[in-house]
Amino acid sequence: MTTMTETSARLREFKMPDVGEGLTEAEILKWFVQPGDTVTDGQVVCEVETAKAAVELPIPFDGVVHELRFPEGSTVDVGEVIIAVDVAPGSGEAPAAQDTAAEAAPEAEAEAEVPQGRQPVLVGYGVAESSTKRRARKGAEVPGPAAAAAQAELNGHRAKAESRPLAKPPVRKLAKDLGIDLATVTPTGEGGIITREDIHAAAAPEAPAEAPARADEADLVPVPVAAPVDGAGRETRIPVKGVRKAIAQAMVGSAFTAPHVTEFVTVDVTRTMKLVAELKEDKDMAGVRVNPLLIIAKALLVAIKRNPGINAAWDEANQEIVQKHYVNLGIAAATPRGLIVPNIKDAHDRTLPQLGEALGELVTTAREGKTSPAAMAGGTVTITNVGVFGVDTGTPILNPGESAILAVGAIKLQPWVHKGKVKPRQVTTLALSFDHRLVDGELGSKVLADIAAVLEQPKRLITWA
Repeated sequence: MTTMTETSARLREFKMPDVGEGLTEAEILKWFVQPGDTVTDGQVVCEVETAKAAVELPIPFDGVVHELRFPEGSTVDVGEVIIAVDVAPGSGEAPAAQDTAAEAAPEAEAEAEVPQGRQPVLVGYGVAESSTKRRARKGAEVPGPAAAAAQAELNGHRAKAESRPLAKPPVRKLAKDLGIDLATVTPTGEGGIITREDIHAAAAPEAPAEAPARADEADLVPVPVAAPVDGAGRETRIPVKGVRKAIAQAMVGSAFTAPHVTEFVTVDVTRTMKLVAELKEDKDMAGVRVNPLLIIAKALLVAIKRNPGINAAWDEANQEIVQKHYVNLGIAAATPRGLIVPNIKDAHDRTLPQLGEALGELVTTAREGKTSPAAMAGGTVTITNVGVFGVDTGTPILNPGESAILAVGAIKLQPWVHKGKVKPRQVTTLALSFDHRLVDGELGSKVLADIAAVLEQPKRLITWA
């Protein structure tokens, strides 16, 4: 699908592309440009969120931004025009962008009047000083119904944007998370912009109308406030969309499609923790993020090499088991937008330093919210590290299309029988969930036992590799 159209020799339109492998819509999170700004080929103009990830969109031509068609927060179908750019600025009056409906009614063709000064942002950051108006050409005094409807819809978008409270995207997200309606917040920022402090002030319960406590008491003892007696403020409704919606659909589909089996093993990882400490001092690992997850990932790869049947997928349509001769290792990552599972391509071919570098890049990209849809596609097995939250273990749900997922629990100092004596040892519990349609209990048990054996005696990374 093409992502741009040309409405005249000067004005070109950029359409919402399919950035997520067949997805049909995306939400505009943030505009990085405004009408009147100069843009160049390849410059990022906005950030959008699909059902898989947040993606930055570059403009494919040079020019001056003529119009933003949708404000931030709008959900836009793939193929809809989101921005119009004047590719020949300074050569006279800029033409008006033509909508699909207007093109269907050539007798109602319109042109734009020259705007006075810089046009305001169409995303809630400024008050409109002027609006783009259209006047009918000679012989077309009355616009056709299709063109009129299209113009009315566009004017609606403008009116909605201009009436939105002024706030930056992070502040809007904070208000959304706290269930605060921005229209009810009193702005204190410059130019009438709502700040984070304004949101927190709106979310804070009102103190009772009694004499205030002394300053030292207020610093040490929180003032108790009675819970509201009515229904106001007792619930917050959060729209399910974007990544969260995709997570819900995928988990339901996985849970009720693949018959899950989960097995557990508790293992002494004291030697693994010593190896991690040694690798942190190794010059060959300089610049690499070394942690227990790196060794656990390598242990899983060794176990897969010894038991390749675990690295497969179930093809329901063809009633086949698809054996994978490569490992795209998924790492479940918690992000502000929800749980995502990017994967390291061909992890089986990477050395330990290369695997560590890939893990570091994956985690950093996920935390920044920059993980691409391609980075989350094609996974074969996954690791989820619930131990970072202090949890002992869990029963993980398979990432759709994969046959196994390993949950890693917290590593804790515990009493353990070692060489016939009870000693404090570093211990963790692993849980392996697998698709019982293609992985029998014997195979799943061997894989989990091999992972545990490597973590107990890391030298097996050499002897078994």
